[in-house]
Amino acid sequence: MTTRTLYLLCSAAPPVFDVAHVIEDAQRRGWDVCLGLTPTAAEWLEESLDGLAALTGHPVRSRYKRPGQPDVWPPADAVLVAPATMNTLNSWALGVTGNWLVGFVAEAIGKGVPLTAMPCVNSAYAQHPQFLPSLEILRGAGVRVLVGPGGFEPNAPGEKRPYPWEAALDAVE
Repeated sequence: MTTRTLYLLCSAAPPVFDVAHVIEDAQRRGWDVCLGLTPTAAEWLEESLDGLAALTGHPVRSRYKRPGQPDVWPPADAVLVAPATMNTLNSWALGVTGNWLVGFVAEAIGKGVPLTAMPCVNSAYAQHPQFLPSLEILRGAGVRVLVGPGGFEPNAPGEKRPYPWEAALDAVE
């Protein structure tokens, strides 16, 4: 059996605190998981980073490597960007690569890596005039964006509801 590699790339939104369970679910589905985080998500999970690296068997990445350094992860068969904040989605759509995660997925479009993104924004953010155009830009570039029925549906500000991680993992299958 050939091992499939999933890059799970997470922004700083509350569902990131469930990432260990998501990794375990992906591993049960046959994925070798590599975890990448935005700098803020890495800060939020700082006390768990060593455990997450042990769980995946790979270093957790949140920063660019230095030129000439070898890549520490196997090549991706699929990439899941979730939870994807408005900042991550807009930066990605606009090509603003101020952090490693956004830089990686921006380049992955040009490399033809299969990309899936699932937002995590509340309904107030979803009304911002840049949000929908960013989703359309990403879709136009070949990114599968999971928003609406069967994916993430924006909730009211402050409303807590389960994040549809299973739908995201189903989509990368």
